[in-house]
Amino acid sequence: MPDVLQHDVVIVGGGGAGLRAAIAAVEADPTLDVAIVSKVYPMRSHTVSAEGGAAGVIKAGDSLEEHIRDTISGSDWLADQDAVELFVREAPQELLRLEHWGCPWSREPDGTVAVRPFGGMGIERTWFAADKTGFHMLHTLFQTSLQHERVRRYDEWFATRLLLDDGRAVGVSAIELRSGQVRAVVGKAVILATGGFGRIFPFTTNAAIKTGDGLGLAFRAGVPLKDMEFVQYHPTGLPGTGILITEAARGEGGILVNRHGDRYLRHYNLGEPLDIRDPVHPRLRTMELGPRDRLSQAFMKEQDQGNVFDGPYGTYVHLDIRHLGERRVDQKIPFVRELATNYAGIDPVREPIPVRPVVHYMMGGIDTNLEAETALPGLYAAGECACVSINGANRLGSNSLPELLVFGARAGTGAARWAREHAPAPRAAVETQAADEQARIARDLINRRDGDERIATLRTEMQHAMEAGCGIYRTEATLQAAAAKVAELRERARRVQLDDHSLSFNTELTAALELDIMIEIAESVVHSALHRTESRGSHQRVDFPQRDDGRFLKHSLAYRTEGAPRVEYRDVAITRWPPAERVYGRAH
Repeated sequence: MPDVLQHDVVIVGGGGAGLRAAIAAVEADPTLDVAIVSKVYPMRSHTVSAEGGAAGVIKAGDSLEEHIRDTISGSDWLADQDAVELFVREAPQELLRLEHWGCPWSREPDGTVAVRPFGGMGIERTWFAADKTGFHMLHTLFQTSLQHERVRRYDEWFATRLLLDDGRAVGVSAIELRSGQVRAVVGKAVILATGGFGRIFPFTTNAAIKTGDGLGLAFRAGVPLKDMEFVQYHPTGLPGTGILITEAARGEGGILVNRHGDRYLRHYNLGEPLDIRDPVHPRLRTMELGPRDRLSQAFMKEQDQGNVFDGPYGTYVHLDIRHLGERRVDQKIPFVRELATNYAGIDPVREPIPVRPVVHYMMGGIDTNLEAETALPGLYAAGECACVSINGANRLGSNSLPELLVFGARAGTGAARWAREHAPAPRAAVETQAADEQARIARDLINRRDGDERIATLRTEMQHAMEAGCGIYRTEATLQAAAAKVAELRERARRVQLDDHSLSFNTELTAALELDIMIEIAESVVHSALHRTESRGSHQRVDFPQRDDGRFLKHSLAYRTEGAPRVEYRDVAITRWPPAERVYGRAH
């Protein structure tokens, strides 16, 4: 029988949300034993790559009401307004807490916390640490977690199955990558904090580890995935690599121009075309700081009109920051210069940066309530893998980092309370499930010799099917084609053959398990998009170009079945902000 490792709270994922949850759990009850199961060493979690900043009301002239309004409008009215109100209220407290724990926020000359403008925000409210905000936040959280002896880490362990007992979550089976052995990591409560799933697409800012593992665990245990059709493209990724050029570059004054040198967003700012020669027009300052979905859609329209550059990695436009000057670039966005130099071969102080839209963030995820609870008792989720929902149809830049703090903390506190109130699962029940999982992996992957499908082939076909069918613009025909292809891949994936049959650090085995999860998640994205016959935020149906509040002011919920996912709907929570026209680039 596999080993059983007993704890009180089990957290899957060692990034920002997971670490914040661990700290909150032991602060809520210092007697609890908390385990963090992470596929990678925590400092390699994808939170480390976040550049631009974290939104929180602190500046004079700003208000919670304005942040709430910006977030709801940016979501195209699909965000749950009670969740947004809670998030906006608690975000500044979490950012100040990080300050006390040692996060080196950038400062104004008078010593106050510096804030910068960000896309879709009506006022400067984005805290930042130069342009390595996620790096410094993750370091701060990791260092703080090390102060708590009751937090035990299982680094480089890959969770493959949620363990259940009497209708509740009681742990995970996980492969210890070093030995290849399956273990049962058991607790009275489980928190999923595994990040997003951008790797189901071919061109993404997401690291290779972003394969949606936590969503797969929850989905297979019967928990619905919410709003999966909403896939955010960031307008400024480097062609070829997908590496993100942060929104902070535009927040500092960078501009987007097409191949004719035209600052083309003036044609797409929901109003009459702007005369670029008008130096005092109020939209001139905010033109590049529209929501990410709108800017990515504008690029596609420029491409259709032949106004973009052609390159070896596809079409692109220019992000120009030369006018900011070397001193400001090196002070405020030094990482942008480093990335452009190393990965595009240009110095942005002297040449414009080639950029194009790239898959960046998933608004959808595991369905949770305001306390980060899922429909499965004892199971919580936080961060990008979860959907509470504050992001709706489009996330505003700089809301994701405070989101993982706010709801990571709530998940940790809630899981600690649940753990105090419930007894451990019987050892025999979790041993049996872990043994079944170990046998499945050995039978279907490690010991198989008759497979005829390759991981890389299936993964590439899936990614290109998703790009073609679920890209920035979608139609019923493209979605049906993607649905058929992904269903085919699901069947073919049953016949995957590994070349590596060893146990220790078998990366091919890990890739096969990840692929299985990604295909299921891809199906939930495609079918959720197929059912939503309207255009809203990042979900743009060419065949249904209008927003339809009468039918679709609702969250989609995808449930796992033996075939295609079943899609149901739930009303959006509306409190004080009735749906209205979504605008940006002008006053509310």
